[in-house]
Amino acid sequence: MKLQRMNRRALSLGALAVSGALALTACGSDDTGTKTDGGKSSATAAAGSIKCDDAKGQLLADGSSAQKNAIDAWVKNFTQACSGVQVNYKGSGSGAGVTAFTQGQVAFAGSDSALKPDAVAASKSVCKGGQGIDLPMVAGPIAVAYNVSGVDNLVLDASTIAKIFDGKITKWNDPAIAKLNAGAKLPDLKIQPYHRSDESGTTDNFTKYLIAAAPNDWKYSGGKAWQAKGGQAAAGSSGVAQGVKQTNGAIGYMELSYAKDGLGTVAVNTGAAAPVKPSSDGATKAVAAAQVVGTGSDLSLKLDYNTKADGAYPLTLVTYEIACDKGNKADTLPATKAFLRYIASTEGQGILSGIDYAPIPDAIIAKVRTTIEGLS
Repeated sequence: MKLQRMNRRALSLGALAVSGALALTACGSDDTGTKTDGGKSSATAAAGSIKCDDAKGQLLADGSSAQKNAIDAWVKNFTQACSGVQVNYKGSGSGAGVTAFTQGQVAFAGSDSALKPDAVAASKSVCKGGQGIDLPMVAGPIAVAYNVSGVDNLVLDASTIAKIFDGKITKWNDPAIAKLNAGAKLPDLKIQPYHRSDESGTTDNFTKYLIAAAPNDWKYSGGKAWQAKGGQAAAGSSGVAQGVKQTNGAIGYMELSYAKDGLGTVAVNTGAAAPVKPSSDGATKAVAAAQVVGTGSDLSLKLDYNTKADGAYPLTLVTYEIACDKGNKADTLPATKAFLRYIASTEGQGILSGIDYAPIPDAIIAKVRTTIEGLS
């Protein structure tokens, strides 16, 4: 075991030497390194300054499937540095994650929606002397992805998106779509909208956008469960992506990192100078205008879904890691703090844009780091 640690340390030092000035800056602490090269630095370099402290054992977590690809990248880096910890994140969906947390089954959960009052109340039986709090950790554009043969650049606005997912616009050559896509060859093809079958923070944020930006066309109250009638249902962001990919004429909403392999992504007409495609930069610009509305240690945010700022992508979600502010289990607290400290660090946040996520703006993530250090 000692030899294995020495080998790992040698590999890490070698990678740091290759990384040059970036790695030298990162060696100081989790929070003070220079920014990475858009998330493209090596996994070993990103893990170079991870503080393991007394972290050990198995760390169970569940929740948001939207952040699953980010969590996987973080876990790879973290467990390279902290070989005594095994992190198991299921990614079963935000609703499942919050339930698992309030039942004491996981050390932390991921949710694309902040805790509701009933969940906060339920968490107090698990967080002895404390409660569950929301820590914004990763932002990501919700891509409206489509599969329509011959259509490469599609522009929609909030109204047309709402009508498509509510079954009011049913053909791709509908006049409302044609008006937004002058010159495009839109087929006389049935639209097949896909939505989430499971309770999902992605659904919650997608419908919050429709409620705010197209109130006359989306009359549902919103929430983690899909409410509109009709359409196709699939579990998880990966399930929706797979359904759209397999169906000509399909459209669905998913976190951007799932919108790959031949899927097109809608550019949203927000009223800005030009329609905005989903991107890491666009999501960060949207989140930068968010307000912290949580109280105490809670850092839940309120987003502006009606932004018209140039380059700001309005269909953006923030994923929160949910943990106890006080009353964490003694056997998992060191690993929980070490892992959360890393993913909130400059290095942890720095890998996000390279994998189609967006880092949390500096002013907000600084508050997250301070809060993590106070977990007990």
